Amino acid sequence: MTPPRRQALHLALWSAGALALVLAALFFGAAVGETRIPLATVWQTLANRLWGAGYPLDAIDMGIVWNYRLPRAVVAAACGAALGVSGAVLQSLLRNALADPYLLGLSAGASTGAVAVAILGLGAGALSLSAGALVGALLAFALVAGLSILAGRGPAAIILAGIAGSQLFNALTSFVVTKSATAEEARGIMFWLLGNLSGVRWPDAGLAVPVALLGLALCLLHARALDAFAFGASAAAALGIPVRWVRAALIGATALMTAVMVSIVGSIGFVGLVIPHAARLVVGTAHRTLLPASALIGAVFLIAADVLSRTLIPGQVLPIGVMTALVGAPAFAVILIHRPVGAGSTPR
Repeated sequence: MTPPRRQALHLALWSAGALALVLAALFFGAAVGETRIPLATVWQTLANRLWGAGYPLDAIDMGIVWNYRLPRAVVAAACGAALGVSGAVLQSLLRNALADPYLLGLSAGASTGAVAVAILGLGAGALSLSAGALVGALLAFALVAGLSILAGRGPAAIILAGIAGSQLFNALTSFVVTKSATAEEARGIMFWLLGNLSGVRWPDAGLAVPVALLGLALCLLHARALDAFAFGASAAAALGIPVRWVRAALIGATALMTAVMVSIVGSIGFVGLVIPHAARLVVGTAHRTLLPASALIGAVFLIAADVLSRTLIPGQVLPIGVMTALVGAPAFAVILIHRPVGAGSTPR
């Protein structure tokens, strides 16, 4: 078999395996919960809904699978994939092993936007909580981008501007909640800020999935440029890469992905930080494989974290951000101990 055919076969097998793993995780997420539902029932529910198969099923089981668990699993997969890819891109662009999507202040901005809608009534009822969070996240990114341009110091300026933006929007959120929120409103906002998939439905999946796929596709188009950025911006420019344009396009893509996901599910930490490092342990540092691997591992990880958040304590749903932190922090410590994460790793 010739090398191109062997490479095409390897890619096809890898893609088929990745698709099978994601589908298995989605079925697992739809079947496991406080009420256990057989996998056969999940499949028959899908067949009834998508193809009108006509399987005789309990209406309650069908409702749990189709209206609650399946869209929740789909959104979790899209969110995990988007955050994993965003983390991998930012760590390469900024040459900082500790960079993650919330470095840009998007989470803090989304929090402020959600609070402005829920407590201050911004938009006079025309904006939903998710829409307000999206607007806040994009405003935070605009502030961070403007500060970094004014500072003019490259990636280091983005990091410092992100820290400043995060502190500013976190302070605004705390001020509004403290001054204007009732006890019940404050409780609901704090639960949302910790990450919450309880309210997601199919319209949310219809937004999250296309954004995650488009973001992954855009980043994959620049995989070779990301490999070059591992050697520094000067080396990338010497290879003929339009550094400023590529950096702006990729940071914009990660900002949009993170803003959309935060607007739907709230703040979920450690995914964008830990998942890229785990993916590097599996597939190496070449971005043509690192980005899909980060998306795959992120999707499966967040579905598993969501299942744990629903089943760990009987009768109670934990914020998914709590689960990702409980799992992600020790996992990152293990990765850090066994493989130091230097910022300047080169692709192989």
